Amino acid sequence: MTTTIDKAGRVVIPVAVRERLGLRPGTPLLVSADETSVTLAPVVTPPTLVRRRGRLVARPVVDRRDLPRVDVARMIEEERNRWP
Repeated sequence: MTTTIDKAGRVVIPVAVRERLGLRPGTPLLVSADETSVTLAPVVTPPTLVRRRGRLVARPVVDRRDLPRVDVARMIEEERNRWP
């Protein structure tokens, strides 16, 4: 998947990628670069650890409605199809 930089230096992230990662307008992104690449990654608030039935469980800090919807079966199928 390719995209281009416009005159203002903006990059459009394709809708399929935004949906897969749960990116919405206003989502903060971390931009990092090395000698050959630029990486964009969503800034994620780490979960808190809570004790449940004697075990520590990671619990998201953000509202459930703001968490991305992940279709694990689809992601597995996409990964399988990447390899010949």
